[in-house]
Amino acid sequence: MRRVPAPAIVGGMANTYGSAHFHLIFATKNRTPWIVPAWRHRLHAWLAGAITRSGAVPVEVGGVGDHVHLLVGLRPSHRLADLMLDWKRGSSRWVHDDCGVRGFAWQDGYSYFAVSHADVDAVRAYLKHQEEHHRRVSFADEMAALWRANGLEWK
Repeated sequence: MRRVPAPAIVGGMANTYGSAHFHLIFATKNRTPWIVPAWRHRLHAWLAGAITRSGAVPVEVGGVGDHVHLLVGLRPSHRLADLMLDWKRGSSRWVHDDCGVRGFAWQDGYSYFAVSHADVDAVRAYLKHQEEHHRRVSFADEMAALWRANGLEWK
């Protein structure tokens, strides 16, 4: 079992320590499969870099043509909504400029789920195998299952 680094942090207060991991999911606008294999891994690498630049820990980045999954460790001082706005805005700009896909956009919202330290390795493995997973399971079915598993009512 590989040890995943906890985000070792002091968040504005002396002696503030924590380990907070989140599974984040966001989709392309209208779930259009814009994210093609030719540059998918570069997008994932860009996102991992953006996560690192924001002071968070990119544990795993995965996804398929119409959505992305992130497993990240956050600091106590991070504000998830601000991070998501920055990561989505910046990655859209990168897709437009570097990949030449002018119509690319993300949907406005996202889903997030807390991940216990004991489950980080399992979620990481799940994200690594998204292409295989989505040969069998649709995005809608995946999201419905994740929402239900986390106590939310799928809409």
